[in-house]
Amino acid sequence: MTKRKPTAVGQRAPLGSGARFKALEADIAKNPKVTNPAAVAASIGRKKYGKKRFQKLAANGRKNHA
Repeated sequence: MTKRKPTAVGQRAPLGSGARFKALEADIAKNPKVTNPAAVAASIGRKKYGKKRFQKLAANGRKNHA
C-alpha cells in the first residue's frame, strides 16, 4: 500500500496507513486524564471495526511502518 497524504480539507488518510490512528492518538493525548492514549485509540478502533478487521489493519500498519 502506498502512503498518500490527504490533499483537500476534510479528506482522511487511507485506511490501514496508520495515519488515522496517529491522529486519533494525538487528539486523545491532549486530555490530561489519559495516561495511555494508544490504548484508548486501539479500544475505539476495535469497537468501530471489530476485533478481526482491526487486527488486520494493525498488521498492515506495522508492516508498512517497518
